[in-house]
Formats: sequence, structure tokens, C-alpha cells
Amino acid sequence: MCLIFTLVMRVGAAPGFPSANPLAAPLLALDVAASDHLTLYDVTNDAYRDLTFGRTLHRVWGFTPDGCRLIITLGNNPARLYSARLDGGDLRELVQYTGTSWSVWDAHMQPNGDRIAFTLIDTDGNGDQRHRLAVVSVNGGEPAFLSVTGDEHTPRWSADGQWIVYVSYETSPEGSREADLWMVSADGVNKYRMTNFNAGSVSMPRPSPDGDLIGFVYSPSPNNDQFWMIGAQPDALPTQLSYNAVLALDLTWLPDSSAMVAAARDMQGIAENRLWRIPLVGNADSDAAQIPVDAALNYLDYPRFDLGWLAFRSEYGLELLNMNDGAWRTLDNAANTPPVWSPAGFTGEAACPA
Repeated sequence: MCLIFTLVMRVGAAPGFPSANPLAAPLLALDVAASDHLTLYDVTNDAYRDLTFGRTLHRVWGFTPDGCRLIITLGNNPARLYSARLDGGDLRELVQYTGTSWSVWDAHMQPNGDRIAFTLIDTDGNGDQRHRLAVVSVNGGEPAFLSVTGDEHTPRWSADGQWIVYVSYETSPEGSREADLWMVSADGVNKYRMTNFNAGSVSMPRPSPDGDLIGFVYSPSPNNDQFWMIGAQPDALPTQLSYNAVLALDLTWLPDSSAMVAAARDMQGIAENRLWRIPLVGNADSDAAQIPVDAALNYLDYPRFDLGWLAFRSEYGLELLNMNDGAWRTLDNAANTPPVWSPAGFTGEAACPA
């Protein structure tokens, strides 16, 4: 893939080269609705930086643990995994693989570690497409595969970086393709099946920030989504948190692990998708409460929390709520996928290596 890097700096004052205007913490990264560039938003200084890596599909997945590099994929069929500095420089392709037709997707950086988990999509010797859970060093190299069934998706690291949770599909005796929740150790040695539903599929595995729980969505049938959780250890029993059919669009945790937050339609009789606080006890069908947002905002999804901040999408526009004083910002961008917050270890671009 031939990539041509360009950069546009948008700041409140006169534009300048990034080294003259280092970004501060916290930082939001997002890929825009057109998917033709990435945007970094400096919350403290209300400053934007646009990064464009050629005429290709851009997708941001996260930051390195120090916050000084972006983890991104470029392209679509094939998509390749890269890292780059916050100014867009030092672009590095990370996955070395000998397959003739393959892509990388759903990358997730190990917290306080040096590996990236992702799904490698390739074609086997029979011409069938495989989706395999893999990890690679943040410095690049050959991937190590942690799964064998060839139909694994959505890997997510535990908070301590010791485990990866994911969903794996199997074909039922009736011939349907159904997914359950699995957990594998970072070295691939220990692997546990966490759920074993008779029918339907698990999606959106979400380890809690404190490492104790895994939230997920279980769908007994299409468009019939329920919220569940399970302890993050072998032989734990899953707990059902809702029973009525809703359409779950996204799921995350509050930073203190006290509850999950979902973007969902048809919850408590409200057809439009709203943001809901899913309690860990009781029945969310009656006990879930809406996250208070501006009543003028519609079609809410992709909630993402940083300490003191909530970012989410409303009709492709990105909204930012200060959880401490209730102040609102509507950002000057149309977001395509979930926004990504810089990690706690990021203290500002000025502290990053050149």
C-alpha cells in the first residue's frame, strides 16, 4: 500500500506545525464519517489536528499505553495495522504475515503492555475465509495465533493485560452459526469457555475497568438483545441483567465499574436509541436510568468515558460532556466509529519522544 501523509492543523489561534503546538491531555482520537482522515481533539485547549494517510479508509483503534502513538488500520480489504506518532510521523506497519489475501481488524492495545490483540482475516487452503484471534508486538513482527476454530471476533484485553476475552462462533447441530464468550491467557496457554447458551449468540464482550467482571450482550434471536455479565474467572456463572427485547448498539463501563452504559433502542418503551445506565443488580428493564444529556440530541450511541468526561455520538456529530460541571461541547467533527480516549499514562505530547 502506497501511503502519502498529509497533516492539517486546526487550532483556535493561527495554525502551526505540531511541534509548536503540542497536544495536551486528555486527548480524543476519532475517524470521521467519510473515513478519509483521522482527527485528534485536545480537550484542554479546544484544538484539533487532522491526519491523512493517503486516499484510503482510515480507522483508529487506540493509543499505546504512554499515549504517544496511535494504533490504526489503513485500507479496506485489505486493511493493514500501523502505528504512528501523534503528528502522523514515523508510520510503521506492524503485522508481517505470509498469506496472500489477508486483513487486520478490531485491534485492541494491551493496557500497560507491549502487545496488540486483533482479528486476522485470511483465506485457508480450501478458499474459506477465517477470522483468527492473534497478537503482535507493538514494535511489529509476525503474529502469534491464540485461537484455532477460525471464527473468532472482538478481542478485548482485561484491565491487567493478562487475559483476552472474545467471542467464538460454532455451528450448532441444527446448522446455525452461534457465538459464545471465551477467555484466553495472554500467552495462549490457558483458555476457558465462559458461556454455553443452548441457542443464540453473545456479542460485545466488555471487561470491567476493575478486572472483576465481563459484560456482554446475549441475543436468543436476532434483534432480541439482553444485557448480561459474568465474573472474570473460570467456572463463573453468568448473570442476566435484562429480559425484554431491545436493540443494543454499543456497550461500555463506567470508569469506576459500578455499572455498564449501553446505547439501546426500544428500552423501557422508548423507540429511539438513548444512553442507559445498566445496574449490576436488579432488572434493567425497569431499573435502568437514562444518562442525562441535552434533550435536543437524538440517536445517541458510542458512549466512551474518561475520568470526568463523556464523549458520544449524536446523529454522526460528536458530543462531549463534562461530568463534573455539566458543561457541553459539540465538536466540529462527524464521527464514524467510537471515539478513543488517550490512556491515563498520557501527560501531553510535549513529554513524548521525538
